[in-house]
Amino acid sequence: MTSRKPAAQSAAGLFAGIHVDELLAAALAEDLDKAGDVTSQATIPEDVEAVANVVARAPGCIAGLGPALRVFELLDASVATAALVADGTVVDANTVLASVKGPARAILAGERVALNLLGHLSGVATATRRLVDRVEGTGATILDTRKTTPLLRALEKMAVRAGGGRNHRMGLYDAVLIKDNHVQSVGTVAEAVKRARKNVGRKMHVEVEIDRVADLESAIKAGADIVMLDNMSPAQMRKAVALAAGRCLLEASGGITLTNVRRVAETGVDFISVGWITHSAPSLDVALDFEA
Repeated sequence: MTSRKPAAQSAAGLFAGIHVDELLAAALAEDLDKAGDVTSQATIPEDVEAVANVVARAPGCIAGLGPALRVFELLDASVATAALVADGTVVDANTVLASVKGPARAILAGERVALNLLGHLSGVATATRRLVDRVEGTGATILDTRKTTPLLRALEKMAVRAGGGRNHRMGLYDAVLIKDNHVQSVGTVAEAVKRARKNVGRKMHVEVEIDRVADLESAIKAGADIVMLDNMSPAQMRKAVALAAGRCLLEASGGITLTNVRRVAETGVDFISVGWITHSAPSLDVALDFEA
């Protein structure tokens, strides 16, 4: 895997505006409690300075360098950090990602929290990047979902963007997504869409989930902007694309893997939403190495 910039949206600067200091402080408190890093305090003099490199042990797409490096700054304002690659960059194994200079105790105290965060977010970005690469040229866009780690949603969705994907709704507050339980409570797909459209007007997108192509026409006529095709086969998706004929956007969801995502994209759907890129993506192997 050769080093290259992301083909889609640049992730540089995506960390800006996401307020994570309280989250990082809580993570540090979990690891340090009131006693602090007793091992470093017992072995390393307080005045010892160190230079360390953050290294990717495996190839992948990087995300989360900003918050990861912020961990060290919160521990000691004298620590100097420098990111050497931008979020969204695909790197080879053994690539140096950042440098950290300052009191050795502070660097060691923040090491695990920083690496846990960086590894997780880079894992999300790497999984996203692999899916994005698989559907290149089809016109389909990879989306995330709300299946995120509690309190890490903003950062995980940032990592999806770093990997070249796009964000679905951020929460329950910014878009209407009518799912099977909503329909069950109302009666029909069409009735649920009509009620949603009446209540939100054109202020928000209205999306509805269907599991039968037979419900597509009524969803479109009721005013749905996006129709989610839930766990449909590629043959059913192609039928839905032909029936919709551009009157609404179509999103494929359910059972998406690296193996089948290209076949799904080639049906002509506009979006493919994938939950596992945030809830089950393997962490990227990253490390912190002290210089001699």
